[in-house]
Amino acid sequence: AIAFSLVCIGVASLTFILHFKAVEDGVQYGADRKYAWYAAFGMVVGLIWLDIEILRLLSFLRSD
Repeated sequence: AIAFSLVCIGVASLTFILHFKAVEDGVQYGADRKYAWYAAFGMVVGLIWLDIEILRLLSFLRSD
């Protein structure tokens, strides 16, 4: 369970690279303002996912 949590934390962290690249591309190509909400929502979901996985890892470490 600890190894799986570490993998999930790694994947959740790496998704921020994709989110920031999407925002950068949107700015560069002049995307609509509506696109900013999609990008912000994706970042918030990724941040919540990362927080949940870190809390899960801490709970696994505390129970051992």
